[in-house]
Amino acid sequence: MKWLFKFFAKGLIKILYRVEVKGLEHYHAVDQKQQPLLIISNHVSTLDGPLLDLFLPGETSFMVDVAHTKKWHERFILAMTNYFKVDLQSPYAAKHMIKELQSGKQCMIFPEGRITTTGSLMKVYEGTGMVAEKTGAMILPVHISGAVYSKFSYLDGSKLAYIKQFWFPKICITLQPAEKSVDTTGLKGRKKHHVLTEQIARLLRDGVYYGNVQHQSVFASLLQANSFFRSKEICVEDVNDQTLSLKKLTLAAIILGKQLNRVLKDEKHVGLMLPNVAGMPASFFALQAYGHVPAMINFTAGIASIRSACETAGLKSVITSKKFVEVFELEPLIEALSNKVHFIYLEEIKENIGGLDKITGLLKCPKKLPGYKVNPKESAVILFTSGSEGTPKGVVLSHQNINSNIAQISSMLTLLPGDTILNALPTFHCFGLTAGMLWPIIRGAKVYMYPSPVHYSIVPEMVYQKNAKLIFGTDTFYTGYARKAHPYDFYSVNSLVAGAERLRPETRALYADKYHQPIFEGYGVTETTPVLSVNNHLAYKNGSVGRFVPAVSYRLEPVKGIDEGGRLFVKGPNIMKGYFMPDKPEVLQPPVEGWHDTGDIVDVDEDGFVWIKGRAKRFAKIGGEMVSLTAVESYINEASPEGHHVVVAVPDERKGERLVLVTDDPTLCRSTITNAAKEKQISELWVPKTTVLVEKVPVLGTGKTNYPEVQKLAEKNFDS
Repeated sequence: MKWLFKFFAKGLIKILYRVEVKGLEHYHAVDQKQQPLLIISNHVSTLDGPLLDLFLPGETSFMVDVAHTKKWHERFILAMTNYFKVDLQSPYAAKHMIKELQSGKQCMIFPEGRITTTGSLMKVYEGTGMVAEKTGAMILPVHISGAVYSKFSYLDGSKLAYIKQFWFPKICITLQPAEKSVDTTGLKGRKKHHVLTEQIARLLRDGVYYGNVQHQSVFASLLQANSFFRSKEICVEDVNDQTLSLKKLTLAAIILGKQLNRVLKDEKHVGLMLPNVAGMPASFFALQAYGHVPAMINFTAGIASIRSACETAGLKSVITSKKFVEVFELEPLIEALSNKVHFIYLEEIKENIGGLDKITGLLKCPKKLPGYKVNPKESAVILFTSGSEGTPKGVVLSHQNINSNIAQISSMLTLLPGDTILNALPTFHCFGLTAGMLWPIIRGAKVYMYPSPVHYSIVPEMVYQKNAKLIFGTDTFYTGYARKAHPYDFYSVNSLVAGAERLRPETRALYADKYHQPIFEGYGVTETTPVLSVNNHLAYKNGSVGRFVPAVSYRLEPVKGIDEGGRLFVKGPNIMKGYFMPDKPEVLQPPVEGWHDTGDIVDVDEDGFVWIKGRAKRFAKIGGEMVSLTAVESYINEASPEGHHVVVAVPDERKGERLVLVTDDPTLCRSTITNAAKEKQISELWVPKTTVLVEKVPVLGTGKTNYPEVQKLAEKNFDS
């Protein structure tokens, strides 16, 4: 009778929960006649056991903590499965599972030992890895998504105001390829247990990515967020007290997008030049809704760089705001570029939106808009970065790049619906765009957008006022905040995340001592959408930039003269579509065979943590901005063609790095350099703050500049 009961139960649950199972081929690839099978899964609700028992092939035995068998509904649900009770705190718990596997049974363990109360992974117990190692079982990872939104989840009650809980949410069960237990030859005791447990934790973490990544357009991801979370709750707020809920953001995208589309017509690439205000996500998704590709303009880059960026991406129009232009004093920029591009002001667009347009927008089905069914491999956004000669390259990211990196970030950092991220990082940088703005919106959280990261006294106060749970920043910005913040300003913060430049040990120690907060350092570049690795609460090493996010492959190529590590190449779903180069505008140049050369020298330790050793490219990072040393030398050489000028970077306590000019020209003064930069319309960041005069600039036997010796001269004179 039990099989008949399970037959009807499976049919009923499949109908009610619209259960979808992905990756069953990974189950069938395991030869259970040769090796026992150990299934592991995340644990999000009391439905998990029956779901796996009913929808995975074979007869599965479950190990269940005795604490989860006391309530009547728990016992009723478990009655549909084959299970045995254990005390997970007991050292004998693992022995029970080993015995079951050795008897030839297909077994299942929830390695976390408890149902999550956060919606994310929790602590992983050692026993699962030991069981797999002792029995030689193949480990089959499974991820359950959707059930966390059911009435049977154990989510923290404070989050239920933001999450749509359903009796019957859609549930998806995703299987990954099975793995053998890692080789622990030569390892004993705690080290052996650590290695085995880390394998289980990695498989579960990867499962979060594979179970949640969506192969769809960015606009479709916004619509999905509307259905998963409470669409009337605020998801965007800015310094002007402008707020947007998911519902209003979607409506704004439809209505504003229609008006912009009338003006833009068939223009594919469209410039977007706005600060961190509510109008930024509204405009971004408005363009996405109608199939336009936003090109994010760095309005701090200087006229020459912005003009080059517009030409590289083939921009005919740039969307901006009159108020923004006035407040940031960008009139000279507008005047200089008006003969190249057409500036579209949001204030004028909004004046043309009438009552009929709003009614039409309410009635419009968003799934019928051009941006909904866009191929995920198509371009979604263009960002700009400096090339070796200082001219901007366009980095083209696809919809799949963005959705993949959002899922990768979610697998590493906990973000709950209703949590607030304070994002002061500009959205013309990928860090501020993907992690700071799109991630919280698409994951049902809230982003407070602040227009400037250098308001060191105001940003910490806003963190305090808004009860922010997560902050993104650079070492430069965190150092600035520490000088102004009250010790209690970061009381609500769960994670401080640093990227874009090296996090100095002094900054990390300062936050630990003064604010009792760790800073989780991460790493990435624009070409990787951007997050490649990050530390977190479950995996952290001081000085490293954390472990690689799921689905990323890497290789290290040896570099002459460097003993530890190598030049980092990466490949994965978050790697850009390719570059637009200034000499070939709008011609996509994809990475060679999908591999991107980061230009950084890194080392990866035995635990998978990434350590940045240095930069292979001649770039400096000043306050998170990339500065081409070659380009700086170029404009100085034009101003003083008789001299030999070399620009290098040295560490700086405030900005991360500082430019130092080493020259043999005694007539060269600071005013000459400053005037040359102004004439070339170059940002002040590109002006060396220190000059070292030498009798002769060191050169190699070939006549080329001896950069290592120049670096030593600069550091010696700077320190003195």
